[in-house]
Amino acid sequence: MNAITLTNGVTMPQIGLGTMQVDNLTQVIPQAIDLGYRLIDTAANYDNEEEVGAGIRDSNINRNKLFITSKVKIQSNGYEGTIKAFNQTLQKLQLDYLDLYLIHQPYGDISGEWRALEKLYTDGKVRAIGVSNFAPFQLMDLTVHSQIKPMLNQIEMHPFFQEIKETEYCLENAIQPESWAPFGEKLKELNNLPTLKNIATNHHKTVAQVILRWLIQRNVIVIPRSGNTDHLKNNIEVFNFVLTSQEMDSIKQLDTNHSIFIDHLTAEGAEFLSKVN
Repeated sequence: MNAITLTNGVTMPQIGLGTMQVDNLTQVIPQAIDLGYRLIDTAANYDNEEEVGAGIRDSNINRNKLFITSKVKIQSNGYEGTIKAFNQTLQKLQLDYLDLYLIHQPYGDISGEWRALEKLYTDGKVRAIGVSNFAPFQLMDLTVHSQIKPMLNQIEMHPFFQEIKETEYCLENAIQPESWAPFGEKLKELNNLPTLKNIATNHHKTVAQVILRWLIQRNVIVIPRSGNTDHLKNNIEVFNFVLTSQEMDSIKQLDTNHSIFIDHLTAEGAEFLSKVN
């Protein structure tokens, strides 16, 4: 398993388990850990932190060997609300600390939420702090007006929406990019693309493995989600082959530069997400 070192020296596995809308997490998480997963990603708005915590407790591994990420409940109403949300997350997970805590969406009282994350970090309750779904201009604004700059930005990233400029900005500014939905919930469609099928055949791998390897070679952390045993196993078997520069370039041509889920830079997207609670 490859590891990425964040700006504060904390190391983070380069591939982990996403848990949004994954069923039977109390069984899936111990199984994933047995297969070699060490990064587990959840969020208050996934409504599964209690299940995630139970799965962690049922695994045969020391807590300090795991890297647990969660995210601030959307619209936590600034500093005090974020502190409260964090404490609720720890209670549900039944953990003493988090390895990474993120602002989930770039709306509302971001300044207050970030000051709360800085406080949690300096108090040692979380080992690293970052954001999710932030554009470069929002990252810059937060960096300029904060004591601690974001260490990671988790964003939608897959072959159809590659976030090339956003990824380059993060890497150039020592902010670690992380991909949520690395298959864009379009794996059936991706499996039928000649470009990806040919690359997979050349390496005796699946299309899913090729996509994960493509992201890893872009220095991105990935958190594919699955409750299927075979998929869990295959998703971490991506460190024994390397894509050529030509193969990387051919995947680059698949980019549509449009979100499959929601455009965070539109008024409609901002209005919708600002009403989530």
